[in-house]
Amino acid sequence: MSERVTIDRLGAQGDGIAETGAGSIFVPFTLPGETVEIATGGPRAEAATIVAASPHRQTPPCPHFGTCGGCDLQHADDAFYRAFKRDLVVEALGRAEVEAEAEVGALVSCPPASRRRVAFSAVRAGNQVMLGFNAAHSTRIVPISVCPIALPAIERALPALQKLAAILVDRKRPLKLTVTATLTGLDVAIADAAKLSEPMHRQAVSLALGEGFARLSVGGETLVVTQPPTMDFGGITVELPAGAFVQAVAAAETTMASLVLSHLAGAKRVADLFAGCGTFALRLAPQATVHAVEAEAPQIAALLAAWRSRPGLKPLTTERRDLFRRPIPAKELKPYDGVVFDPPRAGAEGLARELAASTVGRIAAVSCNPATLARDLKILTDGGYRVTSVTPIDQFLWSRHVEIVALLER
Repeated sequence: MSERVTIDRLGAQGDGIAETGAGSIFVPFTLPGETVEIATGGPRAEAATIVAASPHRQTPPCPHFGTCGGCDLQHADDAFYRAFKRDLVVEALGRAEVEAEAEVGALVSCPPASRRRVAFSAVRAGNQVMLGFNAAHSTRIVPISVCPIALPAIERALPALQKLAAILVDRKRPLKLTVTATLTGLDVAIADAAKLSEPMHRQAVSLALGEGFARLSVGGETLVVTQPPTMDFGGITVELPAGAFVQAVAAAETTMASLVLSHLAGAKRVADLFAGCGTFALRLAPQATVHAVEAEAPQIAALLAAWRSRPGLKPLTTERRDLFRRPIPAKELKPYDGVVFDPPRAGAEGLARELAASTVGRIAAVSCNPATLARDLKILTDGGYRVTSVTPIDQFLWSRHVEIVALLER
């Protein structure tokens, strides 16, 4: 059986929501105001026939849209899409009762074909290997032949990555391939591979050399390096450790860094917390003494090596520390007049509580999760900070994910 429903709004996951007498029904790939026909039975409709389309509906640019779970919102035009992403931030702040001195800014846009870090999955199906992304709300892999969000260098490598997956995939679990486009070529990091035999090792290395990959690593072990993978952080070259985290889009990173540096201009001592390989620390080093805190030793080593390679920078110290288990106490934050923190999606609740009790004058909070950022900002504002600006930044194009930079002062 089927029924017609009207989509009332989009949820935070990007699905259309229809309110019915039986409760809320979630309908993917729909827009508010649309009339759709769905199969009845359960709170989630897997497919819908559009009876009356929204004026904001557009033709998705990717042939895999609707089956591939990588993008949620290619069917929405730019005006609706930008407003939806900004509203995710506005609503999260509202739910947490966080007040800012200025309205949340307009979404900083992200162009297609700009994603420099992409995580693929591969699985063996009979005699074939499928490389792609998980279907929405599923562990099923959807094979892809194009990817309009990725940099052209990554999209061109799809056939080679599939061949590599065919060599390394385990029969019992999906293979994970994280591909990063660096200044020296593609850095390919493999996880969950089959046990590496000598023939597999030779085949994988041969393919990487033939394709000109900058580096191939499997399970954290480097198999081959043709050129050390590097990135530029504010004019300073960093040699990346295997599998290192980097921001997904270079232009988005530049926007984030510009906001952070402007806010912390004049600060003499800055703590960069969750520092990674130095996205912010190295850009801050020309203007301030920096203490960079990071849990991963290889990333700290990369940051320090980059700092040493550039004469004329201010002093930079590092500390290996798990900031979730051991947030820096407020009394240890006393020497700093500026702090930037950029945690994973879980946010930085413990650290926010210590910062709220500190005397740090300016804070730049960077986040990829509106809900946990709003929670952390509430802790900080309850501790006496003022939120002076909030800027949403798009670096996960056509998805429900949004990056945010919030700036605070005492």
